Amino acid sequence: MDLNRMGEILDMLAEELPEEFYRDLNAGIVLTPEIKKSPYGDDLTIMGEYVRSNLGRGINIYGGSINSVYGWMSEEQMTEQLREILRHEFTHHIESLAGERGLEIKDEEQIRDYLNKKSK
Repeated sequence: MDLNRMGEILDMLAEELPEEFYRDLNAGIVLTPEIKKSPYGDDLTIMGEYVRSNLGRGINIYGGSINSVYGWMSEEQMTEQLREILRHEFTHHIESLAGERGLEIKDEEQIRDYLNKKSK
């Protein structure tokens, strides 16, 4: 999918979310053309990432990663994937604001399970 179209869809999906979700998300939502590989294996691709730094809190969406994994999908299917990715990252943001780590722990468990299976 063209990155411009992906951006249009992400804008539409972002508008679905309540205004309160954007509290302290001062670095916003950034769509990049990057394909981001996981440090846990070249066969793992990062689609999105919630980031906290001295510059603030933000969500990075890796359009290149999404196209490399889901590029074969129809626009309707891709929209659903983008919705899942965006909401996953917003869940990290909201949990971070609340001092929770539930989704972060679940993500860590999935990586641990993946690494265990890979080492067998």
